[in-house]
Amino acid sequence: MTIQFNTDKNIEGRERLEIYFTGELEKDLARFEEKITRLEVHLGDENSSDKGGTNDKRCMIEARPSKLQPVAVTAYADTIEKAFYLAMEKIKKTLTTTFEKQNTH
Repeated sequence: MTIQFNTDKNIEGRERLEIYFTGELEKDLARFEEKITRLEVHLGDENSSDKGGTNDKRCMIEARPSKLQPVAVTAYADTIEKAFYLAMEKIKKTLTTTFEKQNTH
């Protein structure tokens, strides 16, 4: 499973975040490792640090399951870390549902 990170210009500490979040994804999505070819993580700050705002940090995670259409989830929060963890919970639920449906057919 390949993990690709993309950030907008408003995200600081990209390398640190990428290393940490990659470890978290590998750990939490290990049960899907054989079924997913790639994960793409997009991190962004909708309002930039100059403007501030609540729930303006965005994390979108797209999973590309083998032989299935890609699935994506998006979460917003006041920090990148919170947005990431919310999106990770969403993608786990989405993948669980997707693979359970596949097994019932």
